[in-house]
Amino acid sequence: MDQGVDDQPVPRRVRVTAPRTAARATGASFPVAREMAEQSEVGQLFVASLIRSQLRLALVVAGGFLVILIGIPVLLALFPDIDGVTVLTVPVPWLLLGLGVYPLVIGCAVLYVRSATRNERRFQDLVDD
Repeated sequence: MDQGVDDQPVPRRVRVTAPRTAARATGASFPVAREMAEQSEVGQLFVASLIRSQLRLALVVAGGFLVILIGIPVLLALFPDIDGVTVLTVPVPWLLLGLGVYPLVIGCAVLYVRSATRNERRFQDLVDD
């Protein structure tokens, strides 16, 4: 070491650095977007997976909607006494259809849009990585 003014050793500067964690991993990484652009089997698999998940979602929402929608006439057929019941001069079957079906349609639509958006966001995250 070098000697300083008072014959004391002068400490050397040491550079301390952190490892590069934000650096891209080296190796055989092949992005999903490139796989899809080249229409390889892996890219087709990812797109088919998205299509399958969207189809499954549509079938589940439509099936649930139909079960409830068909359930109202079945309920009215099983209990015919409901036809004579009125609430504020409005027959109960009309209330079931008017106040039951339209909120159901809106609820199913909101559920479907939110879930489909979530599926597409997951797929986009996969493609972006």
